[in-house]
Amino acid sequence: MDLILQASYLLFWAGLLKGLQLALWPRLRPALGDYAYPAAYPVSLLLFALATWYCGLLRIPVALALLLFVALGAWGLRRGEYRARELRGLLAWDAIFLIGFLFALSVRFTDPVIGYFSEQYMNHAFLASVMREPVVPPLDPWFAGGHLTVYYYLGHWLMGCLGIVTGVPSEVAFNLIPATVYGTSFVMLYALGSLLLRRLRWVVLAVLLLVPPSVPWFLATGWNLYGAFQETNWIIPGARFEFPVFSLFLGNAHAFEMAAFNQFLLIFLLGFAWLRWGGLDARGRRGLALLIGLSIGSMPPLSSWDALVYGPVVAVFLILLWARERESVSRTAVVAVPAVAFLIYLPYYLLLQPAGVGGIGWGFPPTDPLVFLAIWGGFLAVVYAAVARDIRKSPVYLAVALPFLATGYVVLGVVAVPLVYLLRRNHSFPDLLCVAGLAVLAFCDLFYLREMLGGDYSRFNTIFKFYFDAWVLLGTGSLLLAGGWFAARRPVLPATLRRGAAVVAVAALLAAPFALNIDIGRGLLGIDYPEAGYNTLDGLAYLDASRPGEAAAIDYLRTLGGDHRIVEAENGDYGYYSRVSTFTGIPTILGQISHELTWRGNGAWYTARPADIRAIYERPNETIALMAKYNATLLYVGKPERERYDVRLPDQGLLLVYDEGGVQVYERPTGG
Repeated sequence: MDLILQASYLLFWAGLLKGLQLALWPRLRPALGDYAYPAAYPVSLLLFALATWYCGLLRIPVALALLLFVALGAWGLRRGEYRARELRGLLAWDAIFLIGFLFALSVRFTDPVIGYFSEQYMNHAFLASVMREPVVPPLDPWFAGGHLTVYYYLGHWLMGCLGIVTGVPSEVAFNLIPATVYGTSFVMLYALGSLLLRRLRWVVLAVLLLVPPSVPWFLATGWNLYGAFQETNWIIPGARFEFPVFSLFLGNAHAFEMAAFNQFLLIFLLGFAWLRWGGLDARGRRGLALLIGLSIGSMPPLSSWDALVYGPVVAVFLILLWARERESVSRTAVVAVPAVAFLIYLPYYLLLQPAGVGGIGWGFPPTDPLVFLAIWGGFLAVVYAAVARDIRKSPVYLAVALPFLATGYVVLGVVAVPLVYLLRRNHSFPDLLCVAGLAVLAFCDLFYLREMLGGDYSRFNTIFKFYFDAWVLLGTGSLLLAGGWFAARRPVLPATLRRGAAVVAVAALLAAPFALNIDIGRGLLGIDYPEAGYNTLDGLAYLDASRPGEAAAIDYLRTLGGDHRIVEAENGDYGYYSRVSTFTGIPTILGQISHELTWRGNGAWYTARPADIRAIYERPNETIALMAKYNATLLYVGKPERERYDVRLPDQGLLLVYDEGGVQVYERPTGG
């Protein structure tokens, strides 16, 4: 894919984001005032997701959702709400968005491959499925006849619909997702900094750029940067830990990574409510409550783990707000926000059929305190510094750590001390964020959510997902605390030098991905991806050089319309299998089996589907009947199929529709 075509895709994508934001901006003013402009970036994405989702539910073209934004924009124009002078004064917000967008874009441009070594296959498969057939619930590309009612998919839906409307193919859209998330997250973090800090408003952006203390430690002991990231990733036995900048470089476009922008939106909305609620009129308060409802209501279909954290956070926050304000709208918000949050995606819950969480477990050995500090030591140092004066005044509360230390739960003792002192303070918003983050960490050291993973890996996903949320909460809160200290001091440098330093910092940030040149594929598995697959936004460009026959066959399959299902080889997870359904979005009988086991639970399908796929390839007298059993219309035969099976196909009943580059595609006629 040539760079000019990629540039055009990029402009279409960015243009749509800007158009959605501008259309919604005036409508947010009654609630958010001067902050309506930056908030319109993430809120417009949530509204676009909601509108397109209902289009998919009603089986009408998702592009019709744009009519809502066209109407909003036209109304704003008619009311004279777009004034050139005012818009010029708001360009700084666009610049912040662009910095985050371009930084993440440069990361993906230098490492764009959609590979099988992590969750990239799964996430591209979901994206391709949505873009091929945008219906609700989306088709499960790895389980023919199934739907994604087993998983939270709204992030894939949102990004897929952006791709549909702009005409950007899935392999490029996949690499535009992190840019979209970072751009919207940057602008909301900067808005939060502007809301709470007199100066140094940018400091809170570091929550998306910082690394845990373990990373410089591993670098000092001889690891390269990617190795230091990976060692940190697996630093907790039986669990996994990702922090935002590592997730960006890993490039999975996982659900919780896509949903990060909504976390920062919700944090901003709560902070705005904490500081500005009393200054809003009744209309503004109702509008703000509605926005909080939209944000928290979008969390379960974006990433259900986020909802488990932020649901209680929002509930406690609303109660505290009501207790402080003692007026009718805040009282109503305590009930109205959860109601709105639940009702906006009510059909989603009615369709949901996951394997589910089997309750809360406990009893794991305590986390190694050195490992814990290797992850959280930086943020904890800031929090301890924040409560140091309180400790000196009332050291008696240090005793809260003693029961935990006596029972071996040192980490809980480390967390409990600042938690108690923060709760005794006047509840500034940064304090509240730190309290929420510390509470999540305390939960993870005592409990885990029971699911398919068991044994030593029982708390794998609890740590994986909740630690990411704790990073956002505790990191944002502690950076706001630190920013407040430095903002209260007189600047050391004159204004001209500060502006120059800001320009240099932005340039360094955008150049860093090119300078670091972190190669995830080779770095992880030593996969010899060709150079032709790099320095591009096309996540499948490497196939043209490494497997040209497969690349051409996949291009052919992506041109086929209609309600197809395809047969391809099945051979477990994290290998070069399930690639046809992954790259095309055409459902296959069974893709990565362990993923489906996690989502659907064990059942007859677990043994039946792999056996039926083998029989389709190896028993010609059963091929047609078994394809009909799964309504499969296409049969793919490439090198992996020949390596996996003793391929013998029937002489009749299949039509050879493609035969090039060592790949054959057969069609089972279904017409009368």
